[in-house]
Amino acid sequence: MNQPVAPHALTFHKPLKPHAEVARWSQDEVEALFALPFNDLLFRAQTVHREHFDPSRVQLSTLLSVKTGGCPEDCGYCPQSVRYDTGVTSQELMPLEEVLAAAEAARAAGASRFCMGAAWRGPKQRDLDQVKQMIAGVKALGLETCATLGMLKEGMAGQLKDAGLDYYNHNLDTAPEKYDDIVGTRGYDDRLDTLRQVREAGVNVCCGGIVGMGESREERAGLLVQLANLDPQPESVPINNLVKVEGTPLADVEGIDWSEFVRTIAVARIVAPKSFVRLSAGRQQMPEAVQALCFLAGANSIFYGDKLLTTGNPEADRDRALFDKLDIRPL
Repeated sequence: MNQPVAPHALTFHKPLKPHAEVARWSQDEVEALFALPFNDLLFRAQTVHREHFDPSRVQLSTLLSVKTGGCPEDCGYCPQSVRYDTGVTSQELMPLEEVLAAAEAARAAGASRFCMGAAWRGPKQRDLDQVKQMIAGVKALGLETCATLGMLKEGMAGQLKDAGLDYYNHNLDTAPEKYDDIVGTRGYDDRLDTLRQVREAGVNVCCGGIVGMGESREERAGLLVQLANLDPQPESVPINNLVKVEGTPLADVEGIDWSEFVRTIAVARIVAPKSFVRLSAGRQQMPEAVQALCFLAGANSIFYGDKLLTTGNPEADRDRALFDKLDIRPL
């Protein structure tokens, strides 16, 4: 009779520094996780998940684009770049009253965190002053606050912290070796520098990436190696499945199979055991059964609402119906 195969045992390297909470993951170790039999990988991920979280609770965030389009960057996945003809037009920063009305609606629908995104390479000080008012107003509503504004200059993260910002999102997007194929207007080190500033200001980090951009499994593993070895690890790790938009350079790229996306979620859970792993962009195109597998694999956060910046997202009613089927409750 065949004996069950034990989950792959990993050997950790020494911590990054004395008393560091992060155990260093190697490329080989993360690739070995991806290579586990599917059921073994999900079992291991669910086991890790249960050690740190209630498996029946999911955190709900709502994302609002407070400044849409006109971005000078050339990120190959982004319909908001001024370089691509995608039908997205440049808009001014939303008025404070409209942002607060959207935050109130998100709170009423059950969201606990409100994220504000702006299509900038980085904010100017006059922009930041307006965003700080938004942050303070959303915070006063009793919601957690998050912002994604691009690259920050020295001192800006501290200003956002003082305004009441809880989380700053700044994704690494992909593995370092794949990065130059996707983005040419800023470097990997630029992203890491913004993350450093956010940490030094005492703001929680939301940092993840995008899969389905033509990368190999090894490059998906490379992205997770980078995220896992940030010290401390991000409090939130959004995993996005590329939403292809006509007019962007990645509109015709071959995507990844649903099973590979679920594997990515599972590996993210294992290497970042205390982080919220967010099932992010691409959920609208994802069957309910695949979403259920992602929750089984350790995803415990979603973007909640009908839009993610400029692309669609499942409506709140659909999410609540799915949660009822899966016996999931919002945090």
